[in-house]
Amino acid sequence: MKKIVLPFFLFSALLMQAQNTDDKSAGHEKAPENWFNLDPATDKINGVGTERTYAELLKGKKSTTVIVGVIDSGVDYKHEDLKDVMWVNEDEIPGNGIDDDKNGYIDDIHGWNFLGGKDGKNVEKETLELTRLYRSLNKKYENKTEKEVDNKKEFKFYLSIKQEFDKESNEAQQQFVQISFIKNMIEAFDLDVKDQLKIEKITAKDLDNYQPKDAQQKQLMGFLKEALLKENADMDQMLKELTDGFDHFDDQVKYNLNVDYDPRGIVGDDYTNSNERNYGNNDCNGPNSLHGTHVAGIIAANRNNNIGIKGIADNVKIMAIRAVPDGDERDKDIANAIYYAVDNGAQIINMSFGKTQSYDKAAVDKAVKYAESKNVLIIHAAGNDGLDIDHVAHYPCKKYENSRKQAKNWLDVGALNWRQGADLPASFSNYGKKNVDVFSPGVDIYSTKTGGGYLNESGTSMACPVTVGVAAVLKSYFPELSTKDIKKIILKSVNTNYKKSKVKQPKGKEEIEFEKLSKTGGIVNLYNAVQMAGKMAKK
Repeated sequence: MKKIVLPFFLFSALLMQAQNTDDKSAGHEKAPENWFNLDPATDKINGVGTERTYAELLKGKKSTTVIVGVIDSGVDYKHEDLKDVMWVNEDEIPGNGIDDDKNGYIDDIHGWNFLGGKDGKNVEKETLELTRLYRSLNKKYENKTEKEVDNKKEFKFYLSIKQEFDKESNEAQQQFVQISFIKNMIEAFDLDVKDQLKIEKITAKDLDNYQPKDAQQKQLMGFLKEALLKENADMDQMLKELTDGFDHFDDQVKYNLNVDYDPRGIVGDDYTNSNERNYGNNDCNGPNSLHGTHVAGIIAANRNNNIGIKGIADNVKIMAIRAVPDGDERDKDIANAIYYAVDNGAQIINMSFGKTQSYDKAAVDKAVKYAESKNVLIIHAAGNDGLDIDHVAHYPCKKYENSRKQAKNWLDVGALNWRQGADLPASFSNYGKKNVDVFSPGVDIYSTKTGGGYLNESGTSMACPVTVGVAAVLKSYFPELSTKDIKKIILKSVNTNYKKSKVKQPKGKEEIEFEKLSKTGGIVNLYNAVQMAGKMAKK
């Protein structure tokens, strides 16, 4: 499920809990343009050195095309900066309703959608995996005691799920009521100020000229003025972020944590059959592909068309595989998305999603092992809860179920801030000395959005495709390198200038050495990686 930090101006930390979408950088200070492609040595910003690498190390060198599978909410394949870098299934005739290439998927021109039905309808909103597990187990164990059940282990699991679900549901209900009240109050105040002062946009300075109607308005005015000054924002920006927060909790109550909501019937598959492969439709854009479109742009937005932005990789084709709804992804869909990507030629897979529970990890593990057997690299976002995932579950994960073994073709990526010093790691990023491999730019990343245009987004969801872009460049210019080689190079070539630096622990107040947040203690760096790849390729 995507994650969001709520608006900066909300009254208390109560509304800063349970943040569930890609986080926004604190405040409205502007990030350096294109910062994730800039270089720590020449530009004094902790990007991955893309532009320097092309100018100094790759100029005039030949490359081969690399296919990158983006498993996400979908990709706007008509976007001006993506239409020329989309994977095209040359063996499929568009729109003829026939599976020309006999791969089991009809008219899969740019990819596939595992969240759609044969009638063309699509799943957009989904429940959390927590909700689905609770719904299933509650039917078996509601109002039962341990003495009344045979499967004691499952019953104990049910009790833990019930406790977590009740907590999440109650918090969402309370926060929805609170944010609804705040939203209504500030919207009414906004209208009053605009009406009295006859203005269209309110700044902190404008509030000096407003005559409040009562003591409550006077108190609210003081609070809002302070917030607007602190964040260098206007009231419209504030209301936009407030509406985003309202929509988030509205979705939680109506969909994510609603046991009576189940959209799976739209897909029409046998959900209990993990081996079922050929379901869905060819709408790989879907009803809301903002997240996946943004991810795709970071990896491969056209570097030669002189418009928009420049992605990291200059010879990549994006395969769009829709399997991540607005809510928690389903393990069966993720497994099938991996199979689809591998079977149709993807060499690297971007997975910018995650959740706290897993229904069928074995199915995902099997698909990951299949990808490993085919020399396909999987790069995954570490998550946006500010947690140590060495001690808290975050799925999917590299560790196989009921085993000490881990996937050898897997990297987990934490998010880096563009700010220096103690703010180096993103405040929302998950971390872990064992389970997070590297950190990569993930705050205020400017990239493509659905329907055309561009915007800033933040999250490990953005840090992940930055690392994927680096991997794609290595594979493109050094095609003889294996998945094992590329993973090794990314890990060994990190920028380690900040290993011993004291930084703020995500979601915490104490400071910690940066190296304790990940396995390498470093930041992904394309310039170093290409230098290392050149030496390894010669050997």
